Amino acid sequence: MSNPLSDMEHPDVIFAIGTNMTECHPVAATRLKKAITRGAKMIVADPRQTRLAKIADLHLPIRVGSDVALLLAMAHVIAREGLLDRDFIEKRTAGNHEFLEHIKEFTPAWAAPICEVDAALIEQAGLLYGAGDPSAIFYTLGITEHICGVDNVQSLCNLALMTGNLGNLGGGINPMRGQNNIQGAGDCGAVPANFPGFQPCSDPESVKKFSEAYGIEIDPEKGITKVTALNNAGKDGPEGIHAMLIDGENTVVSDPDKNHCEKALKSLEHLVVIDIFMTETAELADIVLPATAFAETDGVQTNTERRVQRLRAAVKPPGEAKPDWWIISGIAKHMGTPGFEFESAKDVFNELCSLSPIYEGLDWERIDNGKYQWPVPAKDHPGTPRLHEKEFKNGRGLFKLIGYRDPAEVIDKEFPVWLTTGRRLQAYHTRTQTGRSSGIDYLLDEESLEIHPEDAAQWGINEGDFVKMSSRRGTIEIKARLTDRSPRGTVFTSFSFASVPVNILTGSGYDPVTETAELKVCPVAIRLIPGK
Repeated sequence: MSNPLSDMEHPDVIFAIGTNMTECHPVAATRLKKAITRGAKMIVADPRQTRLAKIADLHLPIRVGSDVALLLAMAHVIAREGLLDRDFIEKRTAGNHEFLEHIKEFTPAWAAPICEVDAALIEQAGLLYGAGDPSAIFYTLGITEHICGVDNVQSLCNLALMTGNLGNLGGGINPMRGQNNIQGAGDCGAVPANFPGFQPCSDPESVKKFSEAYGIEIDPEKGITKVTALNNAGKDGPEGIHAMLIDGENTVVSDPDKNHCEKALKSLEHLVVIDIFMTETAELADIVLPATAFAETDGVQTNTERRVQRLRAAVKPPGEAKPDWWIISGIAKHMGTPGFEFESAKDVFNELCSLSPIYEGLDWERIDNGKYQWPVPAKDHPGTPRLHEKEFKNGRGLFKLIGYRDPAEVIDKEFPVWLTTGRRLQAYHTRTQTGRSSGIDYLLDEESLEIHPEDAAQWGINEGDFVKMSSRRGTIEIKARLTDRSPRGTVFTSFSFASVPVNILTGSGYDPVTETAELKVCPVAIRLIPGK
């Protein structure tokens, strides 16, 4: 997030797109509700009529995968109506002249048939966001899990740049992270293009720095993604992957194209899984190493607002469970890899601070009370709750020229219905934890498919019927739930239940930059299962 969570209470206009925040981030969403109570206006762009959409001043039920078209048309309206922050644009951005020329053709009338939303609503959204003082953007995986995920994010950045909504109280571009330490994992280098602290793997100085620190020669190129690793699993030749370590992820439930994923993991010579429970992925492993859970672990996590926080063990771990850092360090030492002589989580964190400029002013003792948000470049630095207040790290904010493109697969006669997937309030991720609680089962004990009642009537489907849902990759069976929450022609289910493996169906394409799967768009066919 560019802004702290506390800023969520201070926008004049809230633009929530690709986020079901009241279910996926219910605590943070209370801050938006406070802002609305104080008079803020909210725009929600979401195909479904979620709880968040119901409290919005303007709901845009756009067709899945049409975000770029919407954002281009909103930018067109903002520019046409003179709602630009000219001073901010001239002093702090680059590429603005080309961008403003580029968006002239993308009118609301052009976007309306793509988004399947009335042009007047798109016009209204552009006017509302452009006039906000300030306006804040919030998004989650509904923006990034597309073949155009990078284009989506850059299009949102364009809106913020053209209206000067960066570095200001109550504004910004705010991705809400999906788990407690997703931000921290990226900070530590758990992304293929960066060393810790987002220092590029392709930068010769960074390569030299980390080669010296780790005592090993590092290639000056980015690593492969999990998508590439699974594609290369079991292959012959220099690119083949024959062993894999999966730490804290239930890959066979959460990843797209489940059949391909399982085949890839089974083709490995050696699979090691570190987890707190025997998940569906762990069941495929040659070795399962038990990890400590949050209340059993001393460590650090960095949350969605970049706040660096201590974790403190409250209870002793059961059996032979160990912290992840201890397990990984032990494996490395047995492999003869230098640099893993850590004695505690404190040692690991202090090494990160010594190598990452955004953590350089921190250490184990300084984060004791969770006060600081990175970057913290020096010991006397107070932290940075709000990014980009006076300048951009690279000098100027860059406008990007983005064009619309269709999803990897579109509906046709064989697969005439749009499927989109997501999460539900009662089930956390793949239910590795919540699925083991009988109390949660009382709230949600099975998965279902949201179908609009008019579609269901046309297809001969009643409430509670079982249907077969098929894509170009496979078929699943699922119980129908009739609701107008999903629009006609679009169905929704979560990926949480292993008993309803929806990700057999997904995986039609990947973003060419990040290789993020298009999990939010999948053409399907739906057929009633008679008598079940």
